[in-house]
Amino acid sequence: MHVGKFNVQPMKDGWNDERINQRMENSLKKQKVALSSVGASLLLTAMKLVVGISTGSIGIISEAAHSALDFGAAGLTLFAVRMSDKPADSKHHYGHAKVESVSALIETGLLVVTSAWIIYAAIDRLKGGAMELEVTWYAFAIMIISIVVDFSRSRALKKVAKETNSQALEADALHFSSDILSSAVVLVGLIFVRMGIAWADAAAGIAVALLVGWAAFKLGKKTIDILIDAAPEGLSERIEEIALTIEGVISIDKLRVKPTGPHVFVEMVVSVNRTLSVEKVQQISKKIEQKVREDFPVADFTINLKPIALNNETIAERVHVIGLNHNLHAHNISTNLTDKNKHITFDVEIDYHLTIKEAHDTVTALEEELHREFDGEIDICIHIDPLRNDEHSTTSLSSEDEKSVRDIIIGVAQNIDNVQDVHDILIRKNENQKLFITLHCSFNEEVLLEEVHSLTSRLEGAIYQSLPDAYRVIIHAEPFLQNNHMQP
Repeated sequence: MHVGKFNVQPMKDGWNDERINQRMENSLKKQKVALSSVGASLLLTAMKLVVGISTGSIGIISEAAHSALDFGAAGLTLFAVRMSDKPADSKHHYGHAKVESVSALIETGLLVVTSAWIIYAAIDRLKGGAMELEVTWYAFAIMIISIVVDFSRSRALKKVAKETNSQALEADALHFSSDILSSAVVLVGLIFVRMGIAWADAAAGIAVALLVGWAAFKLGKKTIDILIDAAPEGLSERIEEIALTIEGVISIDKLRVKPTGPHVFVEMVVSVNRTLSVEKVQQISKKIEQKVREDFPVADFTINLKPIALNNETIAERVHVIGLNHNLHAHNISTNLTDKNKHITFDVEIDYHLTIKEAHDTVTALEEELHREFDGEIDICIHIDPLRNDEHSTTSLSSEDEKSVRDIIIGVAQNIDNVQDVHDILIRKNENQKLFITLHCSFNEEVLLEEVHSLTSRLEGAIYQSLPDAYRVIIHAEPFLQNNHMQP
């Protein structure tokens, strides 16, 4: 039986500050490596274009086009990582992280267009017949330099992409990785041209285009998965596995994972025992979040905790929970079982300002829900206690009056067996001259609490009977200590 739902948001504490600092540090890393990639791409594009035109190599010219694409992609990546780290606002509740995914999708389109252009140019070259190419030392030099630069940029981008989980940087690293292979293919093509196989240059251009197209396919597939909120494979299962290890978690009813750039948003519905306190429920939520963050430190959470009834709940627990749902505190719950039904009695505290009809209506609503909870197979008798929560200004009594009241209290206590000691008696009077009395009384250590409660109730009643002006008597029971003594 479901009795409600707690919506628990991420807790605000020290480790949230650590997350903010980590994000700022990651943002600086991403922008720095993206900016260096822009410079490297621009340099390679210019060098390849000059050499390609001077030598007439379609392979090198295609590489220049590829590097020009990398330059545009690197600039787009720089823009994307700067935008993606902007915080959430009123229009972008999940932040701006998907700017990186959009950037990667645009890069995918550019890769496809570039591949098509290279293939077209290479086929046109093959159809046009042999074309005289000048294979110079600097043609080889520029391709070797390109491979070295691409390798260093790819490593740097992959490292930061892994540290920050940045899709835009990962896409940029993929560009540079494909450049290494394509430059190597062009380099081999130049070697074959030098050996007299002129068509090898155009073939190298086609091979470059196929490599670029394959890179575009892989990047596009991953990017589209992010944009349509496809959960990373195995992530949901791992999060559920972690959550179920937390004490107090009964089951995971719903789990949604929404990747957004470097961030992962997790929405969970977790079933817990409905008898748990709100504080305990909050602790369970916090433990789930902390435990999952050990594996996924950038995840943001929304956890709905759903209290449910367990099969092993006692009658008293069920009565207590239903009472709390009505904002009533049920206590002194007692159950008598017969062959046919259950007879349940308990006390509830009702605001003493209410009329008897209002109080009775409140208790009747509670009774009706309890009958539904137990399928009607119960008899219920509820004792109504007045709940006081008002404030009074009190003053002290004169010395004579205080001594007289104190003597009455001690005398009453001496007439009740097993009350060992009465001390710390405080007597005040309110604006209506009614007495407010608190006192401590002691009992032998082995006396059961049930008997203590009965004796303090007798003492309380005797004080009310002996002091008609008393409007509030509070008795604190404690084990007997030798240094306690009856106050004169």
